Amino acid sequence: MESNLIRKGESRGFYKLSWTQRIGFGSGDLAQNLIYQTVSMYLLIFYTNVFGLPAATAAVMFLIVRLIDVIWDPIVGAFIDKRTPKLGKYRSYLILGGIPLTGFAILCFWNGFSGSLLYAYITYIGLSMAYTLVNVPYGALNASLTRDTHEITALTSTRMFMANLGGLAVAYGIPILVKTFSPDGKINSAESGNAWFITMTIYALAGLALLIFCFTQTKERVVMDEKDTADVKVSDLWTEFVRNRPLRILAFFFIVAFAMMAIGNSAGTYYMIYNVESPEMLPYFMALGSIPAFIFMPMVPAIKKKIGKKNMFYVFLTIAIVGMGILYVVSVVPSLQSQIWLVMVAQFIKSTGIIVATGYMWALVPEVISYGEHTTGRRISGIVNALTGIFYKAGMALGGVVPGLVLSFVGFDEKNSISQSPLVEQGILWLVVVIPALLLILGMFIISKYELEDDVIDRINIEIEERHMSREND
Repeated sequence: MESNLIRKGESRGFYKLSWTQRIGFGSGDLAQNLIYQTVSMYLLIFYTNVFGLPAATAAVMFLIVRLIDVIWDPIVGAFIDKRTPKLGKYRSYLILGGIPLTGFAILCFWNGFSGSLLYAYITYIGLSMAYTLVNVPYGALNASLTRDTHEITALTSTRMFMANLGGLAVAYGIPILVKTFSPDGKINSAESGNAWFITMTIYALAGLALLIFCFTQTKERVVMDEKDTADVKVSDLWTEFVRNRPLRILAFFFIVAFAMMAIGNSAGTYYMIYNVESPEMLPYFMALGSIPAFIFMPMVPAIKKKIGKKNMFYVFLTIAIVGMGILYVVSVVPSLQSQIWLVMVAQFIKSTGIIVATGYMWALVPEVISYGEHTTGRRISGIVNALTGIFYKAGMALGGVVPGLVLSFVGFDEKNSISQSPLVEQGILWLVVVIPALLLILGMFIISKYELEDDVIDRINIEIEERHMSREND
């Protein structure tokens, strides 16, 4: 019965996608990671060591920009839900938002106004607003391609594979390019300013090209009629948040997951330079934050089928905590501190757990969108993605705020590019290991409350399509 119903509804909702379409969609996340992962991983150290801002000042700026996002993101979400541009309801913004995103990304890493807080605010706010114009519609695009849960799992696995390809290019490539272009061969000195500008220009333009490719390979199929979204308003964000329990759970998991990643990523550079004292190994350390994706993300559909959605989260979040525990032990035991290979092993284990758990969570976004549509009759993908975007960015903000405040508290010396005090090194270790591990434990508790198993969401999607067919037959 269900299979027949799905076949009948295939022309409407249960679409199968080609590998070209999957890769094309995933290239959008690859593009965004080339830009925003660079910001997440390296903007703080650029601001403190190159641009010349105090760590606490940078932390406050990150917080203020995220508060602006709380206002801006729902406006964008409501805007895209209400309108259907000629180039596509969601995919058009890959171009319309991608061009200013490219420009602001380059300007953020320009040292021409070194030390100017006003310039830093203007460019970083511009970058964040432009990123929303790309990221919110891109997230909604995912839910518009198909309702098929198995197809969404494959699509998400492909997307995360591509996203981590971007993460690898950033983690490994950025330090190497900056060192290559820098006159003193360092990434954390005032002399490396032009090197950062050149490197970001290369990455941002590559990101724009990939956004254009994503645009050409995607097509919205599962969207509400314009008459059903004409009355969408900004306040719907909070209404949907209150009445959609799975969305609330996912939103809180987003903030915890991205806070954990952003804190660890932004502190990773400091950790390799000052704690491990091996800046030359930084590209390899950061690269190991993405490499497990190429091994394990293709296995996600099979793993989920074998052990189930929740158990997959539990297993891989535990693996991440184990990796962090090993990293802590290696960092505090004197006899192990010189064993850099142990640092790399711990980073690989930690990253394996993080990549699978945080990668798959994106597959839950179409589920909560369908749950909301089943409950209210409206498929407001833009609003839902704006809401998840707020929590995603809130988590990312903590990645700038927490490290900045901790570094300021322990007395980080922005002008010293070689060494720091033992107290500073301890603060960096807390940022890399202890705080992220505590957040992962909290994340396990949150995801335990998520109730949309595959059989439930399949039933919901089938009932939605039955409603559509019933309306057409009336």
